Amino acid sequence: MFYFVRMRQMLPLDLPPVDPALRLKARGAHTRPAGRFEPYVTLIEDDGWDSPRDEVKLRTEVSLERPRKVITRNSSPDVPFDRSLNPYRGCEHGCIYCFARPSHGYLGLSAGIDFETKLIARPEAPQRLAAELSRPGYVVGPLAIGTNTDPYQPIETEHRIMRGVLEVLSEFNHPVQITTRGAQILRDVDILSDMAARGLVSVAVSVTTLDADLARKMEPRAPAPQTRLKIIRELSRAGIPLRVMAAPMIPGLTDHELEAILTEARRAGAKAAAMLLIRLPHEVAPLFADWLTREMPLRADKVLGAIADMRGGKLNDPEFGARMTGEGTMADLLAQRFRVSCRRLGLTDHLPVLDCTRFAIPPRPGDQLSLF
Repeated sequence: MFYFVRMRQMLPLDLPPVDPALRLKARGAHTRPAGRFEPYVTLIEDDGWDSPRDEVKLRTEVSLERPRKVITRNSSPDVPFDRSLNPYRGCEHGCIYCFARPSHGYLGLSAGIDFETKLIARPEAPQRLAAELSRPGYVVGPLAIGTNTDPYQPIETEHRIMRGVLEVLSEFNHPVQITTRGAQILRDVDILSDMAARGLVSVAVSVTTLDADLARKMEPRAPAPQTRLKIIRELSRAGIPLRVMAAPMIPGLTDHELEAILTEARRAGAKAAAMLLIRLPHEVAPLFADWLTREMPLRADKVLGAIADMRGGKLNDPEFGARMTGEGTMADLLAQRFRVSCRRLGLTDHLPVLDCTRFAIPPRPGDQLSLF
């Protein structure tokens, strides 16, 4: 029999396992570290009595949030957008390397298993977005979606928040940049193709690996690699400007696939490409190390060593400019391989600039119509 002990959290971050009676089917993290803002951590202790409990499947829980604002402003010098929107907090895809995991700490939840099982949906996001876009003095600029958690994760099937957000953006003629690996985006091809014809949308699809077995372990509830190539193919056929994101590249684990990923994405119709090195901020570093040790113990030291070699001897470097690309000989070689492959395949490093001149607040019932 197991019982729970609550004790003051120590550093480095503790990685207590979840309740042994919970069946963690298709989950990335198998631990529940306390958020970095929490003073205590809950540990599971065996009392020595052999009284096993029935196994229970750990299910996804979704709570609702009604925010006053949904547009988040950003001033980071190494990202190409100044505003973003997130329909969901947490992500059921469960990618073990996800740099967004620590954001769950602001909710008092764990970056581990909580991030992928205790999700927050924002059903009023479309209405709040419309209100913010209608405010006097709003200055239009491309809105980034999917920069933290995926807007097309599995719960979008039920909540359809992203669909509503796109309807608002289309009505306002507002440009949007979407990053995703979710197949749900194909549901919205009708809206996206119409916006693309007006120069209002571009999409980036992330492809981490072409190895289906590795993807299932590393990204347990995300679409398989071949499905992501299908997403690229279908969106490209619909005339939607599309970029493949070879991201994150994990040295010693997926970096040898870089050329193959770019080649297959180009065949599927991608016109542009980008590459980002794996980032392991805060709780993500011990979570990723724990996953490596559990899933591929013979390669764990090699992978972690290769990451540290590109991060100045650490597993993470948060400095602007270096956090996306890394440093050192191996990082430079990876960047050179990317440039050579893009040149050979005809992949550019940019997509057409989105049109900000069409933006207009649509008339509402009762509004005074213009005479000109």
